[in-house]
Amino acid sequence: MSRAAAIAFACGCALLGCAVPPAPDGARAAAAARPNIVLISIDTLRSDRLPAYGYDGVETPAIDRLAADGVLFERAYTHVNVTLPSHVSVFTGLLPPEHGVRDNSGYRLDEGIPTLAETLRAEGYATGGFVSSYVLRAGTGVERGFDVYDDGVRFETGRDFGELQRPGLETLDAASRWLGEVGDSPFFLFLHLYEPHAPYNPPPPFADRYDDPYDGEVAAADAVVGELVRRLEERGLYRDALVILLSDHGEGLMDHGEMDHLILVYREVLQVPLIVKLPAGDRAGERVAANAQLGDVAPTVHSLLGLEQPAGLPGADLLGLGADSAPNATPRQIVSESVYPRIHFGWSDLGSVVEGDLHFIDSPEPELFRLSQDPGERNNVIQEERAAARRLRAALEAIDRSLASPSEEDPETRRRLESLGYLSGGAGAGEGPLPDPKSRIGAVEDLARAVRLGAKGDLAGSEAALRSVLETEPRLVLAWHELGEILERRGRPGAALDAYRRAFEVSGGDAAASGIKVAELLLRAGRVAEAREHALAVAGRSPLAPQLLAEAALAEGDLAAAARHLERALAGRGPRIAPLVVRTSLLNAQGRFEEALAQSEEALAEFGDRRDRSVLARLHLHRGTAFGALSRPVEAEASHREAIALDRGLLGAYSSLAFLLAIEGRAVEAGRTLQEMVTVNPAPAAYAEAVRTLRAMRDDRSAGAVLSEALRRWPDSDELRSLPAARAF
Repeated sequence: MSRAAAIAFACGCALLGCAVPPAPDGARAAAAARPNIVLISIDTLRSDRLPAYGYDGVETPAIDRLAADGVLFERAYTHVNVTLPSHVSVFTGLLPPEHGVRDNSGYRLDEGIPTLAETLRAEGYATGGFVSSYVLRAGTGVERGFDVYDDGVRFETGRDFGELQRPGLETLDAASRWLGEVGDSPFFLFLHLYEPHAPYNPPPPFADRYDDPYDGEVAAADAVVGELVRRLEERGLYRDALVILLSDHGEGLMDHGEMDHLILVYREVLQVPLIVKLPAGDRAGERVAANAQLGDVAPTVHSLLGLEQPAGLPGADLLGLGADSAPNATPRQIVSESVYPRIHFGWSDLGSVVEGDLHFIDSPEPELFRLSQDPGERNNVIQEERAAARRLRAALEAIDRSLASPSEEDPETRRRLESLGYLSGGAGAGEGPLPDPKSRIGAVEDLARAVRLGAKGDLAGSEAALRSVLETEPRLVLAWHELGEILERRGRPGAALDAYRRAFEVSGGDAAASGIKVAELLLRAGRVAEAREHALAVAGRSPLAPQLLAEAALAEGDLAAAARHLERALAGRGPRIAPLVVRTSLLNAQGRFEEALAQSEEALAEFGDRRDRSVLARLHLHRGTAFGALSRPVEAEASHREAIALDRGLLGAYSSLAFLLAIEGRAVEAGRTLQEMVTVNPAPAAYAEAVRTLRAMRDDRSAGAVLSEALRRWPDSDELRSLPAARAF
């Protein structure tokens, strides 16, 4: 089913209420006793690393118990190798090309496609979702249908999505509080655990118990599942509940040269655990050998509740699998994809079909494996099984898996990208012959090593490693973006801007994260118009764009526009604090200084132990402005100095402190502050800020001298040349 067809079906489903015709009184009474539903998703869990699937390297008593109490599906597969699209498939029953969410960022589920949570809420269920990773944040559409959706994972700039997580026990505690408030209504609980996703840092006692940290995190996740079962039993809820345990995808663990799961689609990444515990222990201990898929979850819940089965979905009722053993039955085909290599690396995307015992991987160098004889997928039998390969490729070709770029989907975005010069340099990352990911997989580990060096604080080593990767992979979008982050951390914003621009250019404007970083650095450099255009170019794909647009409007003095953009930023901020910081700045600009201080106090209270030094620095800068306007100079000076200590590249903090010192008659200290600014930040932007500050202090002679020195060093700087000439003294 195409995405358009899925939306069309959804609209009809909404009109009909997605329900069966009126039922007789007996059926209605049975419906009133519908079971509570618990869906447990353990991120990045390989099925073959569980004792229930034959592994003996870890102990998982809770998952073992669920398997004993329920039905275990021995060969279940995900439709995609990344977290957000996989969970959207679970909740919609659709393949990623049909529901349209293809990556962890830059995509949002269409409002016209219903989710399982929406269906259950319409059936009278209380719905609560509790997630352990920022990847599943509200605002992506995955939260739709939940009365309560707790995505309280703190966002911190400069950290990879995979690092933005919270321990599973914390997520369970939040879910338990909600369960205590549900009352007598049937409930649907979605609990997402991020163990054992990388980085693997199992908590005690599992870190000491297992030499393999992945196994340690699997054991830690199992302990959370065990605690959930215990709490359900305490409330008398476990026995009669429908409990579904699954994973969104597996993990490479170097079986085919990839440590994690973002690129390749071999069995270790696609095959996942799937256990369904039925109410009252029905069918307890059964094992189903027939192939299953995550897209079967939603149809199964519909079937168990007696709801009308949505038409046109690729899934089936899990509990009916294997029942039809007719010898001539057509084996089902389970389709999966990997578009991450195309979006982030400029390599070919991959398609996958599992049919019975065969696994076909479509790529520039296609592969076919017979899983019963070759579970490790080492022996490509495509030459011996050409007819089967043609049949499975045809199954993939029957699905519209095209990956439209932003410029193809939106003419206005294309116009902006063209005007900014990103579509005039030839083919984008997704056009023309593309490399086969498996032939380049070594670059992934090289990139990971560079990232690890940066995480350990070896910025020079990380930069060198990234540049080495880019020598052989110049179109590797993610490497350019990572290089930008390292250069920022090394205090080289100009070079960082160039790296982010390159990432955005190589992606053909697809890399929204890189585009928003370009906008951010342009805004910091005072190039407001360019910053605004870049933010607008990714406005539909980045939750950070409204905030950047608000800051740009503030810089231009358009307070009304700033307020409009900020309203959107605040509505979608989730756990991010930066929009609160921008609101503090807006309140200052509006002359509402007491409110600005109150807002800054709220932001500080929410900040906790976050590592966002640059965001905290800007907050202290705005606090200093408010204190100064309220004639509280001691507190204003302290705030500005704190801002400088946190971020020595924050030019506004130096200039604000210098101006405050000048007002207090401390001209020598004011001069030293500006001298420190240009010494620490030897770039045209810092000198321009010094010139503007000196003129505001009515020291035109010093301003002229600073401008002359700056123009001598950077005679071609547009920013410096745009400053008015020195006035007569």
